Amino acid sequence: MTLRETAIVKLEQLPEPLLQEISDFIDFITHKHQAKLAEYQPEDHLSEAWADWFKGVDRLEVTPTEPSIHYQQLLLNKYRKQGLEL
Repeated sequence: MTLRETAIVKLEQLPEPLLQEISDFIDFITHKHQAKLAEYQPEDHLSEAWADWFKGVDRLEVTPTEPSIHYQQLLLNKYRKQGLEL
């Protein structure tokens, strides 16, 4: 006997007042399942948005910064102007 057949046999044995509770529970489970499916759809949209963002970032021009040696020399000159011997 399949799960569906077993559930139907159990439903047929229930008194009428309990069937309303079962019906409400089925509605709850159906709504819960639909809500989970709706949660997954935005993830697809997010992955597309991230992919577009990365494409845009890859096209950005990067300007090189000053070499660190130049920065170090400027820093040493600043300390020397303040009277420090390095």
